[in-house]
Order: sequence, then structure tokens, then C-alpha cells
Amino acid sequence: MSGVTEEKSESGDRSEDLALVRRRMDDMYRVQRHIYDLTRRYYLFGRDRLIEDLGAGAGEMVCEVGCGTGRNLVLLARRYPEVRFMGLDASEEMLKSARAKLAGAGLAEKVALSHGFAERFDPRASFGLDGPLDRVVFSYSLSMIPPWRESIEHALGALKPGGEIHIVDFGDQAGWPRWFRAVLFKWLDLFGVHYRPELPAYLRDLHDSGRARVTFTQITRGYAFLARVRVAG
Repeated sequence: MSGVTEEKSESGDRSEDLALVRRRMDDMYRVQRHIYDLTRRYYLFGRDRLIEDLGAGAGEMVCEVGCGTGRNLVLLARRYPEVRFMGLDASEEMLKSARAKLAGAGLAEKVALSHGFAERFDPRASFGLDGPLDRVVFSYSLSMIPPWRESIEHALGALKPGGEIHIVDFGDQAGWPRWFRAVLFKWLDLFGVHYRPELPAYLRDLHDSGRARVTFTQITRGYAFLARVRVAG
């Protein structure tokens, strides 16, 4: 009986933690979502290149994890009209903007949205899928997700053999002055965004282990990077 009690307690604690994360996200974006796209266009570089390089084929199922205002989903759905797109976000406030943006673009019926957490969402339950995903997109979201490793592992498990994860996020700023790096990271920290120096090493380990084939592209002198992670098989 003690084991059952402990399991329930841990589950309850986890549920409370997720509820707290959800409240914090909603508090952060309740107002900020209205100016998010206007301001982020000046420093979230590489998103459009990820969209152009995605290369999704007709009939594929693609989920953007951390879809925010739906900005990328609108562009993706227009670029790949024969692909089924889905968006997941931990903030209901952001999803309000995403729904409005998709509706304004005439894509509300084409792109499904769901509230959920990157490290534990169920594609079948969230989007009614009858099979695994073909691709998962993380566009500047891993730098905001504390369990980023678990989120990537979860995405790998949600993909079909040969499926791909596409990532764009902040790089090491190697080509920029030290003062710029310090100011940028301090400013990002105010919004709960953190550069993940361990992320490239983790992806390289995936490649070296044979679990996935990983390719990197540095952009804007190391300001950001693009990664394509193709699942083995």
C-alpha cells in the first residue's frame, strides 16, 4: 500500500507542478501575446529558413511544439498546403492568439491546436491521429522548456521510423562580441528564455549513438542554429 500511496503522491505533485507552469505561462503571455510577433521578428532569426527547408510531403502529419501565436503555422500551411499541421502550446493565452491568427488566414479548419506540454503530450489524444507523426518542429521553444531533453526524447518516440525533428534556436554567439552575448542572454533571461549549451552536444550524441542522423547549420555568425534530426529506420 505504501508504494501506491507514494505513486499517487508523486503524480499529484507532478500535476501541481504542471498547473503552476501553465499559470506562469499564461501570466507571462496574457498581455505579451498581443505584441509578440511584432517584437520577435527582430531577433528570432532562422524561422523562415526552417519553414522553407522543411520539405514536408503531401499527406504528412507535422506538429509544431511550442507554436505560440501560430505565426509559423500560418506560413507552414501556406507553403505546404497538402500537409496536415498541428500546433501544441503550454499557454492557453498564446493559443487564443494562434486560433485568431489561423482564423484570420482562413486556416482554422486546416490546422489543429491543442494545449499540452512538450515532454508528455499524446498526439493521438490531442489531435485524433491514427498513426505516428512524420515531423516535429521546435522553433525557439526548447530554450523556454526546462525539460528540453525529455521533450526531444518524447518527440523521437512520437515519430515514425525515418521521421524528422526540425529545430531552430539560439546559438553560442561565437561570432559576436562578448558584450553582445552577455546583454542578449541577460535580456532573454527576463522572459524565461535560456541558451542551452548542452543541446548541440546532446544532439551529436544522438547522431554518434546511431539513434538519429543529425545535421547542423549555423546562421548569423552563430547567433542561432538549425538542426535536422532524422530518426533511424
